[in-house]
Amino acid sequence: MDTVFGIQFKGGVVLAADQSNARSILVYQNNLDKVKQLSSHSAMGVSGPNADLVNFTEYIAKNLALYELANDGTKLSTKAQANFCRNELAVALRKGPYQVNLLLGGYDEKEMTGSLYFLDYMASLQKVPYGSQGYASSFCLSIMDKEYKEGLSESDALLIVEHSIKEIATRFLINQPNFMIKIIDKDGVRVHSFGADPAET
Repeated sequence: MDTVFGIQFKGGVVLAADQSNARSILVYQNNLDKVKQLSSHSAMGVSGPNADLVNFTEYIAKNLALYELANDGTKLSTKAQANFCRNELAVALRKGPYQVNLLLGGYDEKEMTGSLYFLDYMASLQKVPYGSQGYASSFCLSIMDKEYKEGLSESDALLIVEHSIKEIATRFLINQPNFMIKIIDKDGVRVHSFGADPAET
């Protein structure tokens, strides 16, 4: 029942996710951060059970940090990070699958551009200009198809995100009151806005 979407703009990526932590008929919290920072210039928005969400994102983030430490500060590109995630999902598929679907976005300082990758729990990987995970993609993708233009600005990307959130609030059966929105660009990963502060317990 999670909602995650991302849009690539000229010079970066916007990632957004709902902040609800729910299972069956219960909502446990409305301030969960599902957009996890992986490195200084990359993050992933994840949908799936909370246990797998935390386990997988922390495992990936720590392994990326370990690679950087073991290789004299060499950072993996966004494409390399996405392929590493795909491989880990594929290996786990034969043992104990992670029930996670995700969008991985990042900014590459060498190429001076952002990129966005779509991955699912079956370990498929695709580079996309925009994407969505979860039931709400039924509403979001049509808006993105209509409004996305190659080379759009950060403000235009945020406007598409706002339109998608408004459509979810209007059409989606399940209430998702809060959304975390993060921007990844040359300045790194930063929070643009959130509905509820994840630091509050």
